[in-house]
Amino acid sequence: MVAVEQALRSASQLAARIMRGGRVLACPVDEGLLLVIGTGEPMAGTLVAEINDDVATRVTASIGGWRLALSSTSATHGFAALLQMKDTDRPLTTLRLGEEEAGKRYIFAPRSIPVSDAAALLAELAGEQLGGVLDSLVDGLMQGAIGPRRLAAITALLQSRKGSDGFIELLGETHDEVVFVKGWGRVIEPGSCRVVVNSSKPVVCDCGIATFLRQDVPAGGSGFVGLLSTKEPFRVRDIEGLVYRGRGGWRYAPVHEHRQIAGPSETPGHIRSVLLQTRSSPQVLLQLRSAANSFEGRETVSTLPLPVRMGIDIAFEAIGGAFLISGWLLDPETHVQSVKLCGQRVEARLDDRWTRLERSDVTDAFAEEPAFRSAFGHGIHSHGFIVFASGLGGDSAAPFHLELTLKDSRRAFLPLSPIRAPARLAALRQISSIDPASWGLAEIVDRQVVPFLCASEAPAPRVGTILEAGAFEQAGGPPIVIAAEDSEEGDMASFLGLLALDPETRRAPIALVLPAERFRRHAGRIKDLAQFYRLPLRLISAEEGGDLYDLLETGIRAISHETVVLLAGSLLPNRAGWYGKLVAAHEANGGIISPTLAYEDHSVRWAGTWSAGPSEYPAAGRYAGYPLSAITGLKLTQVAAASFECCIMPREAFLLAGGFSGGYLGSQKKGLDLGLRLGHAGMHSYWLPSVQMLGADETPGAAAAPLVERINQRIFAARWAPGPEGESNWLEEVPA
Repeated sequence: MVAVEQALRSASQLAARIMRGGRVLACPVDEGLLLVIGTGEPMAGTLVAEINDDVATRVTASIGGWRLALSSTSATHGFAALLQMKDTDRPLTTLRLGEEEAGKRYIFAPRSIPVSDAAALLAELAGEQLGGVLDSLVDGLMQGAIGPRRLAAITALLQSRKGSDGFIELLGETHDEVVFVKGWGRVIEPGSCRVVVNSSKPVVCDCGIATFLRQDVPAGGSGFVGLLSTKEPFRVRDIEGLVYRGRGGWRYAPVHEHRQIAGPSETPGHIRSVLLQTRSSPQVLLQLRSAANSFEGRETVSTLPLPVRMGIDIAFEAIGGAFLISGWLLDPETHVQSVKLCGQRVEARLDDRWTRLERSDVTDAFAEEPAFRSAFGHGIHSHGFIVFASGLGGDSAAPFHLELTLKDSRRAFLPLSPIRAPARLAALRQISSIDPASWGLAEIVDRQVVPFLCASEAPAPRVGTILEAGAFEQAGGPPIVIAAEDSEEGDMASFLGLLALDPETRRAPIALVLPAERFRRHAGRIKDLAQFYRLPLRLISAEEGGDLYDLLETGIRAISHETVVLLAGSLLPNRAGWYGKLVAAHEANGGIISPTLAYEDHSVRWAGTWSAGPSEYPAAGRYAGYPLSAITGLKLTQVAAASFECCIMPREAFLLAGGFSGGYLGSQKKGLDLGLRLGHAGMHSYWLPSVQMLGADETPGAAAAPLVERINQRIFAARWAPGPEGESNWLEEVPA
């Protein structure tokens, strides 16, 4: 009460000050807008304004005027002018309104006033005409960008009216990213309008308003509900009020101090509780009905009174927001118009991109239910689906759900709990569940699995525990980074024994990388073996290791030497001395140098990656199948790409290229991809025939091997496809 009396007393004093005529009061609204209040002759509209008698400051002023209740000979009308200025905090001395000859010159009061005093002053001067004055001012203030200071000025002016214009009593969130508001107001009108949300960051948005009768509000007031829709996200808890235009002009509805906040699962129920009582435009009522039928966190497909059911077998979410989902939709009478995957402010339609599969088991499961019995009988069982979706990478903690929209506009929902997994593991699990005889297999691979892998971000290999088992740092020569992908304890004992028998590798630093689970089981025993053989060994755990090349990359990132020797743990040297020959060749030629890779029967598996022509991909097969004796006498030869199963190379070149690409399922194309990127960066690759390593091909699994090869080939083709007019793009740089 004391504050109110002080405001009234201050307003009376200010009014008396400017009623003398020739005086004006300045109120900075924000950095670029000035409100000027004064008295004098009648004026309204737009006039030229000049500050401090400086022609360079001339701007156009928007002016609203009114007749003073207590006029004098020098002042019969009051006016409020809005001036766009570059610096409202500058010293102000004089103001001229109008052209020089016909204009009126005023003197600014020594001190500017805050918006609260300006609002009280306007109420004092305008009296019963205050409503029209405020509407004119707010119209001007709503032009241009609305920042926090301007919005504060708008709300202060609107709250200077006598009496309350109502309150917002409930705020509700929805999974559809619209905000529900409920309250009461005196002059609020049903329909669509633009409102300003008063929060820490003001937001201008669309609002659909519906009204209903309430007996518990002051006379002339009515209840209202509204849906706020905007592309700019804001938190419901930050909303302090709404600026809107009603029947009687601009109004402000603040949020009541005892407001209720409803979460997404409760809000649809609040909308349904008043929906039948509301009146508004057909468009707004449809929006309210849709919001009342929005996702509440529970499954509603099974409650549909139609032969429509849905189930999810498995759903994967990879890093980057890519999804791979398999399940079934039973809709024999085609009631479903669309199926969407929805998250927080994101959605993707699925039914226009999925691949359908035969699922007779779904038909059998519902064949005896009355709602479905009459719908079957055509021998159609294509109820299953596999689908890839992307572009939904947002808050990983936000819930996802499937939304079914029926042809009669009804919606039903199915909560989704995707498994967050590396894309490689998700793809392998998915293709392992597909019947190899399925007619849709090729489409599943080309339209779903391959795009899923291409759109996913592979997690960078992460170095875990490092265990020093020997004098690694004191050893000389380039370190040998060994990826022990599938090796068990017995295999490692034999492998370390071979390294110890070779005089060159016995003295070389060895970085042995194991998947985290194998590291935990075998690290102690391997350390004992290394110390027994006196090997300068460092044991490294790969926390995110997925395949051979992930382990190699982990090892490369865990050391700091300039040159590294990479070696797959599945390879064995054909003869001792291989390490020294690779090091000598690298010192003489630089670049990346790989030996011959052979099978255990001493036939060639890999002898360089060669370019078969300007419009074809590089292919590794020139000497494949030849006996080793046929190529042993050949000299060091430059090739299109080296093999990273065994090679020597500069570590910095590997890091600058971004490491191995994570989009492939196997190692062959993964290594070739990096080799081509390094070649494009100017790094030469060589094949050293005089050194041979023995080992088998990568075997991802007998049943899945053809699919894995097809997938890798499709991904590789997407990255290194020939360009138009027959020109090869396989030397183009692509991201890792």
